[in-house]
Amino acid sequence: MLATLKHYPATLKLLLSASLILTLARAITLPYLVIYLSGQFGLSIADIGLVIGSTLIIGSLLSLYGGFLVDRMSNHRLILTFCGVFTLGFLGASIAPALWLFYLCLVSVNLAYAVIDIAVKAAFGSLLPVEQRSEAFSIKYTLTNIGYAVGPFLGAGLAAVDSSLPFLMSAGLGAGFWLTYCVWGDKRLQTAQANQPAAAFLAVGTLLLRDYRLVCFTLGGLLSAVVFGQFTAYLSQYLIVTTTPEETYRIISTIVATNALTVISLQYSLGKRISPRYLNRWLAAGLSLFVVGLGGFALSTTLLMWVLSMAIFTLGEIIVFPAEYMFIDNIAPNHLRGMYYAAQNLSNVGAALGPVLCGWVLATQPAYSMFYMLVVFVVAGGLMYFLGGLIGRPRGNLASPADG
Repeated sequence: MLATLKHYPATLKLLLSASLILTLARAITLPYLVIYLSGQFGLSIADIGLVIGSTLIIGSLLSLYGGFLVDRMSNHRLILTFCGVFTLGFLGASIAPALWLFYLCLVSVNLAYAVIDIAVKAAFGSLLPVEQRSEAFSIKYTLTNIGYAVGPFLGAGLAAVDSSLPFLMSAGLGAGFWLTYCVWGDKRLQTAQANQPAAAFLAVGTLLLRDYRLVCFTLGGLLSAVVFGQFTAYLSQYLIVTTTPEETYRIISTIVATNALTVISLQYSLGKRISPRYLNRWLAAGLSLFVVGLGGFALSTTLLMWVLSMAIFTLGEIIVFPAEYMFIDNIAPNHLRGMYYAAQNLSNVGAALGPVLCGWVLATQPAYSMFYMLVVFVVAGGLMYFLGGLIGRPRGNLASPADG
């Protein structure tokens, strides 16, 4: 991976660094939010879940308009604007005296992170030929996971000193990247297409709904994200019901480390082999590994079984993520690349719903029933992916949004 990065242009390296730095900033505070919301605002566990889940959903929905802006604005100006929002969101969260203000800060952070992520992925289409994009997506995902692996440890150390320090550190990382991109960012980089007729946001949204492959893949991503989006949350819920709190902590900490190490060590080498020609086969393999991993979780009675099951589950994650990106990249017209990636971001809604649905099953059904439900979501997501791979483009000219 390092050898490949050396040959990338400075613009692409800087964009990839955004994935690492901003993910690290987000990861420093996200695991700490439960403790902070409980101690600072006195929220119950149910209310905390509602706050964290709803801010993620709202940020994802608002990012649809962010994708629209990616197709309309200078990449440099857009990243600087939303990096500023990202930084101010964390700064505001550190001093927010009321829950409603803290809530708005979280929404701002999630929105800004999503829009910058869309802008980075859209820029790959301008900077790289098609055959090299899968490798870039894999590098980006590896860097993102490094951020998520390191961030919680930094956050825990900072929180032990002062409760507001994790938010201030995140704001500092955001400000540092803002300054870096302001000085060295490529002001000439354009993901927006010149000479395209102007179109309203709703008109472009209607146009996207006519691309049934995009609709199928968006639904497939949303359904499958219920399974892999926040697996640590629903596995923690399952373990709390079936074991002791001490055992839950021991298993969760071990499998989170397993997930991070597997992704960091294998994502690049495996992800770069995913080619547009065989995307359906890759997706089928990835989803099958999810099913095997879920079956392993349901049968696990020892820590070793949990670790092996997580390793298999993570292999599915390693395959599905870049395959999803490649499919969207293949079907997205150049002038709508931002909106297509924004639609893909709606999978975050599925990630937010996962713990809610699993909590309901655990409260009303035998604990193992949770894994049956999750397998159903994998199969349903796979069916949507399969339909998306079969259906051709709808009739109509996707190259001109004004025609929609």
